[in-house]
Amino acid sequence: MTNETKAYVKEKAKELMAAYSCCAEAKAAAQQWLDAVDTEKEAEATKAFIAELEEDITTIDDFIALTDSDMGKKIFGEETAKKMNAHGIEIKAKGAKYCDCPACAAAEAILDKKEDLIG
Repeated sequence: MTNETKAYVKEKAKELMAAYSCCAEAKAAAQQWLDAVDTEKEAEATKAFIAELEEDITTIDDFIALTDSDMGKKIFGEETAKKMNAHGIEIKAKGAKYCDCPACAAAEAILDKKEDLIG
């Protein structure tokens, strides 16, 4: 992994951890990766971090489905779910593959560097 990629992913990992929409597991994986950088545990932590992000990132189709469901309306409230659903449809039409909440945006940015991260 290049120093440039490492610096970029460190910044994105911190953004991920600060995101209101980041789950506890992703925060923990990000912190474990940050703690392991430049140690003998870096490769293992990198693989675990990537796996967690791949599991957690929400596809735009899943986002749209959630915000249109009864569960989504219960979680977000009917009006907010309706606005979120319209937003999801709009960004999908523009080519989005994933939800654009702060956690998913940071995860997508990190996953875009996956090949350099894992070598």
